Amino acid sequence: MQPFDASGPFANPHLQTLYGSLFAPRPKVTYRRERWDTPDGDFVDVDFVDGAPGTPWVHLYHGLEGSSGSPYAHHLMDAARQRGWRGSVFNFRGCSGEPNRKPRAYHSGDTAEGDWSLRRLRALAGDVPFYAAGVSLGGNMLLKWLGEQGEAARAVVTRGAAISAPVDLTAAGWALQTGFSSVYGKHFLGTLRKSSLSKLERFPGLFDAERARKARTLREFDDAVTAPVHGFAGVDDYYTRASSKPWLPSIRVPTLLLNAKDDPFLPERYLPRADEVSPDVRIEFPRRGGHVGFVSGFPGRIDWLPRRLLHFFEHGE
Repeated sequence: MQPFDASGPFANPHLQTLYGSLFAPRPKVTYRRERWDTPDGDFVDVDFVDGAPGTPWVHLYHGLEGSSGSPYAHHLMDAARQRGWRGSVFNFRGCSGEPNRKPRAYHSGDTAEGDWSLRRLRALAGDVPFYAAGVSLGGNMLLKWLGEQGEAARAVVTRGAAISAPVDLTAAGWALQTGFSSVYGKHFLGTLRKSSLSKLERFPGLFDAERARKARTLREFDDAVTAPVHGFAGVDDYYTRASSKPWLPSIRVPTLLLNAKDDPFLPERYLPRADEVSPDVRIEFPRRGGHVGFVSGFPGRIDWLPRRLLHFFEHGE
């Protein structure tokens, strides 16, 4: 498949991101939902696209404040269904429309959550090709898990893919508080602050409410809320320990790393070089595409991304 390269009205990275994330029409997907109890007594909701037993399976981890209802999730699951494959989307804790039970939520390096969910899904899929994809935050988590597991990941995942993953969280954190990219940071900050303050009513003392209210950037919010709630010493500790970039040389599962060079969430200079990834990682950095945008044509289609992922999963190229 040819790499993505948009032109015309959607060549701008911000239009790519906004249209792909908010305005692009999405196909109707009928999910079957299962509620799973987590090992620590919480719950998550996993949405399935069922198909014939013995067919390949595509699993997706969504991005920050996303869900199985995100446009990219609908497009990927619809494309898998049309191919006769099965699929699933893992809704991170608190992202399925109902608050989770525990004080914790989810974060960019939550590979413990990834590990038990992937192994459970692999058991459900059976002895068939099992493909795992992650978008943005979910992509970073998946890449880190693949690196941590090394050869052992081959027993679980046949091929993997990460789309618009902020592999260097420190760089992404700074990017999201400068220039036009700060618009996206403020958008996430608004929704995260609302949900976290709501959680504070159920779990008093979980974090410093005043610091959370005063946070003006996503980095400040992560320092005030995300880091302490999930056991990190602060934002620098969180970003350092949760970033997937140091783990990329350890990946032993064929994996597609797809990031646009104009992604406003991660400047091009921080994308990994060929010598910073393992031979099993295929890096693909189109000139354009924004952040999980990849919009082509007019009035705008985002069908390239699911086609690219399924092509890689099936053919490894």
